[in-house]
Amino acid sequence: MPRFFARPERCFLLALAAVLTGCAVPADPNEPTPLAVVGNPIPAVHRATPIAVSQPDSTTTSKALPVAYQVPAELDDPRDPLVGRAELSVDQLVAEVQARNPSLQAASAAWRAAADRYPQAVSLDDPMFTYMLTPTNGIGADNGGGWMVQASQKVPWAGKRALRGSAATAEAKAMQGEIGDTRLRLAEAARTAFYDYYLARREMDVNSSTRGLLKQFREIASNKYQVGQATEQDVLQADVELAGLESRRTELARDEQVAVARINTLLHREVNRPLPPPPAKIAAPGGLPSAEALQQAATASRPDLYAAQARINAEQANLALACKEYYPDVNLVARYDAFMPENMRPAIGMDINIPIRYARRSAAVCEAENRVAQRRAEYQDRLDQVRYEVQTGFDRAAQSGQVVRLYEEKILPAAQRSLDSALANYTSGKLDFLRLLDAERQLYSQREMYYQAIAEHHRRLAELERAVGQPLVANP
Repeated sequence: MPRFFARPERCFLLALAAVLTGCAVPADPNEPTPLAVVGNPIPAVHRATPIAVSQPDSTTTSKALPVAYQVPAELDDPRDPLVGRAELSVDQLVAEVQARNPSLQAASAAWRAAADRYPQAVSLDDPMFTYMLTPTNGIGADNGGGWMVQASQKVPWAGKRALRGSAATAEAKAMQGEIGDTRLRLAEAARTAFYDYYLARREMDVNSSTRGLLKQFREIASNKYQVGQATEQDVLQADVELAGLESRRTELARDEQVAVARINTLLHREVNRPLPPPPAKIAAPGGLPSAEALQQAATASRPDLYAAQARINAEQANLALACKEYYPDVNLVARYDAFMPENMRPAIGMDINIPIRYARRSAAVCEAENRVAQRRAEYQDRLDQVRYEVQTGFDRAAQSGQVVRLYEEKILPAAQRSLDSALANYTSGKLDFLRLLDAERQLYSQREMYYQAIAEHHRRLAELERAVGQPLVANP
């Protein structure tokens, strides 16, 4: 071995110089770097399906920005799944909202950030390396000086790392539950916006058909006026009714624009982009499962309950960790000391802390116990809220379904028969025009209220599905 490398202090200086000159140079912030995609599949939470998020197209950006400052994808995306669709279905809308909405991507990123705490929590501290010199006439033992090298590693008491990892894992599971809760709320919002859109279109259809009917009435009144069987007032009253329908049509157009803007916002699209039309008819409501079955399903499926239970587990792990703080940690040491006689230069040993600050540790244990009590109380409060939401959602959905059936079986047929009778009697001269208009207004109002009842019923079903935490299986 060359003489230069035979001296340990020179070897250390050479190694130190190599480390200092070999440090990584900070990357150029303008240099393109791969993006961290926020759409990785998420493990299932209470029957939730993985989140599918579109991957960014690497051909559309020349330089990638950091994730926190990443410019949103182009809203006018040629890959828009709604382009070319002849009809918009509610299930398709819910799926696309859950795939494209940024709030779900944010929850996904928060979950992955929490999951990355586990390797940090269970990792050992970095080992320590010490080198000491005592030069007199020069550097090194040959010149009258001395040197010493030492390496040490801190090792926590058995079980502490595992408990830290358990707490970190439980927090990550809580964030996983937040993803499931976000999915449910997005599904409810998408369904509500869809049925608002459906209602505006169906009321527009009712308005159009009523306008056609009124034009027919006006023609009948005009013909009777020309032959002296009616007054001009009948014709003028028909014109007033037509103007009222035109005014109502502007209100319905506004409602449709608001619903479209809401849907596009949920889909992360431009708010004024056109949508495919909703279906002309929605399936009639069926029966609901029993309230008891829905309560049981909600207790097992609600992701916010899952998150609350995970937070209890995290605090229990923190409590056990606080109890472990009564035990010391060990710092293992290995040393080679050239100051000592040659037969005593190598040495091994350990440092150990003495946990005598009982007041601090007792306070930490009390704090952890109260945190556990807090989380358990929050879980019970959340469970009570879930039961309330399920019961009220069930009652509202059942009542709204009865209203829909009442319109279909009794109210609409009776209103239609009333109008047919009024038209026949007016044509034969047995009824005045105002009574005919009253029958027409009643049918028009009842038809609008029928579609409002349908939309309301499906909104209540969406609310109940969110309360239960899973799709409903209606009884035939």
